[in-house]
Amino acid sequence: MTMGPASAPFPIPKPKPSPSSSSSLILLFFFFFFFFFSFPAAAVPSSIYDLLRQHGLPIGIFPKGIADFSADPITGRFKFNLTTPCNADFENQLHYDFNVTGVLSPGQIANLTGVSQQELFLWFPVHRIHVDDPASGLIHFDVGVVHKQFSLSLFENPPDCSAPELPPQPLLLFPSNNKKGPIGSGGVQVGQVDILKRRAAS
Repeated sequence: MTMGPASAPFPIPKPKPSPSSSSSLILLFFFFFFFFFSFPAAAVPSSIYDLLRQHGLPIGIFPKGIADFSADPITGRFKFNLTTPCNADFENQLHYDFNVTGVLSPGQIANLTGVSQQELFLWFPVHRIHVDDPASGLIHFDVGVVHKQFSLSLFENPPDCSAPELPPQPLLLFPSNNKKGPIGSGGVQVGQVDILKRRAAS
């Protein structure tokens, strides 16, 4: 008895994706799309004061009257403009230029430009502001070639800032090739630095 050729197996139809599963995939895609693009925008602070809080610094470091503000959340670099250069009174007088820039990291502002502090009748650039231990109640200013400290309570709120009668001329404390030049031209006299050091020690 002869056997005929084996019949081919009946093809099994593949299941088609249901409309509900396709809708779920579309919704999932839009969810990740929305989350990815909305999260960085929400992380950007709306003001320099919010940025200071995020880094553990008092908001009174900078005055009222900030007209424009920008910050890079990756590098920590920030920039803001004031409506006009101005002075604010703490234990010493601080001057803020029209443009102020710096780099923020937890507990400190480094590479600060546009801020200077008065000592006697001289103005010295503030290069760095930092809070090493919040429990100490102290905030530290690197002013010119010396280190100064103040009570954190002085910087709880942004101060009022008034236009100076005369713009300050900060000293250049790192001499250039013109070692005997006048103040502001690249030179600095030893006596001026001594005044600042004695003032900080007192």
